[in-house]
Amino acid sequence: MSYVLGIDLGTSSVKVSAVDKEGKIVAQQGYDYPLSQPKPGYSEQNPEDWVTATTVAIDRLILNDGLKPAEIEGISYSGQMHGLVLLDQNNQVLRPAILWNDTRTTAQCQEILAVMGQEFIDITRNVPLEGFTLPKILWVKENEPQIFNKVRTILLPKDYLRYRMTGKIAMDYSDAAGTIMLDEIHKTWSTVIADKFDLPINIFPPLIESVGLAGNISDSYATFSGLSTTTQIFGGAADNAAGAIGAGILAPNMVMSSIGTSGVVLKYEDSADVNYNGSLHFFNHAIPNKYYTMGVTLAAGYSLAWFKKNFAPDLAFDQFVADATESTVGANGLLFTPYIVGERTPYPDGDIRGSFIGIDGTHRRQDFTRAVLEGIVFSFADIMAIFADKGSDFDTVVSIGGGAKSPVWLQIQADIFNKRVISLKNEQGPGMGAAMIAAVGVGWFENLQDCAKSFVSYGQAYQPNPENVQKYQILHKLYKKIYGQTAEISHELMAYRRNNL
Repeated sequence: MSYVLGIDLGTSSVKVSAVDKEGKIVAQQGYDYPLSQPKPGYSEQNPEDWVTATTVAIDRLILNDGLKPAEIEGISYSGQMHGLVLLDQNNQVLRPAILWNDTRTTAQCQEILAVMGQEFIDITRNVPLEGFTLPKILWVKENEPQIFNKVRTILLPKDYLRYRMTGKIAMDYSDAAGTIMLDEIHKTWSTVIADKFDLPINIFPPLIESVGLAGNISDSYATFSGLSTTTQIFGGAADNAAGAIGAGILAPNMVMSSIGTSGVVLKYEDSADVNYNGSLHFFNHAIPNKYYTMGVTLAAGYSLAWFKKNFAPDLAFDQFVADATESTVGANGLLFTPYIVGERTPYPDGDIRGSFIGIDGTHRRQDFTRAVLEGIVFSFADIMAIFADKGSDFDTVVSIGGGAKSPVWLQIQADIFNKRVISLKNEQGPGMGAAMIAAVGVGWFENLQDCAKSFVSYGQAYQPNPENVQKYQILHKLYKKIYGQTAEISHELMAYRRNNL
């Protein structure tokens, strides 16, 4: 037998999947690690925890599940994006990694736009936000100069893990794009940006394709883990790019709707010709010379979890969601905006807050539940409207995450998007995408599209109901008015809370 391993390095845990040539997951192991929040808005991790956790998971695959190291042909990665790992001249970690969900860098984001403005967006195709890597580099440079002066290399989380497994330093294009230091058109680190902010360009590592060979398991890691030095290691991808691969988002007619704690709408782009001018994230795909655009709803599944925790804690989750069928399309005239932790797309606004609009004495809990489900999907439709404004069309939405586990929610998506919505038979997300990258790397398939034909299987298709579509189009127009009507008071309330609570 032959296998590849897909390593999904997340924010709270790592999951390692062993996959055979038919795309079947034959074994899977995971391991958790802690998150440190030393100050409000700070989010950090010890990179050594990633290495230890991954090694434990691999050891369990070998010792508990009986995988033979010689049968593991290749390994690749999906990684949490944007996290900053700083290495010195001996490739030793200089400080804890600053993660994607760390929000200390507002001043640095403002600085980037003040210095470069539109030129920055033209080079990177993105607006600087607190989650991205460049603002974190500037924060360290400005606030920890004694550490920054020792920096010789910057890496992202999965790239550090790969370095520890191979002894070779590199970064793939899909993750490099998320640093907002990449010149998207020329696929090189931007010397213009580096010069503007007095950053040594040589701290940015060599760039490789996601399916590119990054090396073999090193002698030292083979001893540490039990793996064989014959196992080939491939670049891997940012988690959203890997998730898109695992969902089969490999053609221009397809969009991914991912409802996790946050929500992601991701579209395959065939070339860099499309320009959203920073209104959406624009990143390199794991497929060579292809791209994807992405919008984010900060509190998608989190909004539903918050509502259930506070108003239906004793109900089983499936029953809680299914009860939405006892309401009507439009939740009997009740609208919800899922801005409960601020918003990113299409409103990059940290102080906007959510709302229920239209409450009257006839509304029941089931109406509120349905309003939350619909409000999350309306927020996704706002992102999809940006695609439409640029003339970018698609006909199929692949739904993954929590929104794909409920027939009610899948039909709501089909009706609000007015598109065919399908789910996956065996959803494994970014970890499967990582395994697919390794499968192509070792030569099982010529490309990721061919791999998807064997590895990705779709479930039931949900078609839009024309009557419901018409109702939702009216309601979405009302929904889109809410941000403008509530933003000012939301900002004033947040200022009040900061000053008085």
